[in-house]
Amino acid sequence: MAPDKAAKAAAAKAGGKAKKKKWSKGKVKDKANNAVTFNQETYDRLFKEVPTYKLITPSQLVDRLKINASLARAALKELEQKGLIRLISSHKSQLIYTRATLEQ
Repeated sequence: MAPDKAAKAAAAKAGGKAKKKKWSKGKVKDKANNAVTFNQETYDRLFKEVPTYKLITPSQLVDRLKINASLARAALKELEQKGLIRLISSHKSQLIYTRATLEQ
């Protein structure tokens, strides 16, 4: 058994030093560069595309139109006032709309 212990000790001594763990910075999220006001192109897309969506929420407008959430909420109110979409559910933190259909 003694030669076995000696062989292990020699192998341990011959091996290199273990590398120190490098800590990751965590997940890096890209900064969203969303618009805070409408330009004409985005405003036209709002009235053309959004009334055709089956489910409309402020977060969907943020993703698809690259606008900020307060602008999305204001746009949804405007679309509802014009009768292009209708409200399904209203909660203080989430608004859910759908397209306006003829059989309202």
